[in-house]
Amino acid sequence: MTIIHQTSSRKLDHIRICSQDEVEQGDPGFRGVRLVHNALPECDMARINTGVRFLGHQFGSPLFIAAMTGGHPETAVINQRLAQAAEQFNLGMGVGSQRAALENPDLEGTFAVVRDAAPSAFICANIGIVQLRDHGIEWADRAVEMIGADALAVHLNFLQEAIQPEGDHNAQGCLASLSSLCEEVSYPVIVKETGSGIAGETARQIAGAGATAIDIGGWGGTSWAAVEAIRADESSRDQDRHLVSLGEEFLSWGIPTVTSLAEVVPAGLPVIATGGVRTGIDMAKAVALGADLAGMALPLLNPALKGEAPLNQAIERLLHQLKVTMFLTGSQDIAALKRTRVIISGTDGALGVH
Repeated sequence: MTIIHQTSSRKLDHIRICSQDEVEQGDPGFRGVRLVHNALPECDMARINTGVRFLGHQFGSPLFIAAMTGGHPETAVINQRLAQAAEQFNLGMGVGSQRAALENPDLEGTFAVVRDAAPSAFICANIGIVQLRDHGIEWADRAVEMIGADALAVHLNFLQEAIQPEGDHNAQGCLASLSSLCEEVSYPVIVKETGSGIAGETARQIAGAGATAIDIGGWGGTSWAAVEAIRADESSRDQDRHLVSLGEEFLSWGIPTVTSLAEVVPAGLPVIATGGVRTGIDMAKAVALGADLAGMALPLLNPALKGEAPLNQAIERLLHQLKVTMFLTGSQDIAALKRTRVIISGTDGALGVH
């Protein structure tokens, strides 16, 4: 199998494994966060405004459809349904890594379908930082042009790369490449982790490089160590067998989402909280802790596989949970939610108040 075909096949493996296997690991930290209940909320739930502004665009709510897929012919319908939902609910959306289509233009349609289905939604293109380093700004521009994107996400996934049989194991020169990109392009650049979280010092490096926003991608949701361990276990190549135990040994590696959020917010960039966000209550907690948007992928995957109606129902449920949470904290809008008092608790009781 050629490298190009490997990339496309890997995308289908990821969707199949994430939809069928147990790939979530750890606790993102939301269970230890409590929003203070307002017994006298003095607001009308029917008039609560969940709208939020991010990178100059107005969104219907903080829910962000996080990067999922593309790059194999069978993934086009998933991206189409997700994009239709983004358009209907006025949500932002990211596509999966576009490497497969950048290597093989025949696959561009699996990504371009997103803009066709969501002509006015905020769409975020996606390339890996290693591909940025190796191929330069040309690939970044092509990724954005491919889907008429409003922004570019540059993803960091070195835990996954370390465990993949075909992974990239050299991270040298990536920060310089990011700085060059941010200096040269006019579109927003969002730097995103994919499940291991971002520390405060890394966030400051990213801000110093000129990035526009950060997607923390914290630990506690989908584990790419788990996904790659499953792929290695399914492999017929003997040289891949050791990667099964390697993936299992790194299941607990990373910074929990809530901890990463606390580390990254002081860097001063807009923040998307992803990693184990599973309910509208989690979304509200993330916003109260300083996030601008809260992203989800896995909770929307199986509904998207089933069809347009199940996906819309899943999103409606999440948005209703968010609105009820805002009502119970007396938050008439997102600005008020950001001012909501937060109690950080642990097994021994309250540890602090935000």
